[in-house]
Amino acid sequence: MCREDFYQSKAWKRKRGWILRRDGYQCQDCKRYGRMRQATIVHHIKHLDQHPELALTSSNLVSLPATTSGIRRRVDAGSDLLPPTMTRQNCL
Repeated sequence: MCREDFYQSKAWKRKRGWILRRDGYQCQDCKRYGRMRQATIVHHIKHLDQHPELALTSSNLVSLPATTSGIRRRVDAGSDLLPPTMTRQNCL
């Protein structure tokens, strides 16, 4: 199954909803810094492309806002245009 098909699947949509509810629709990275920010994205901690066996594993999924999710993906990919780790600044 290609990545686009996966994200349109019933299994993913059901799991995504469950993870958002589990995390109280709050950004889990921001929560670490005592901030409350609404989450709209469910992010794979270990990326789907490299670990397809973890695609629907709850412990590999985290709720984030769309902007934080993009930053996390680029940081994980090694982009030198972004900070090396998530910081409190990202959650303001």
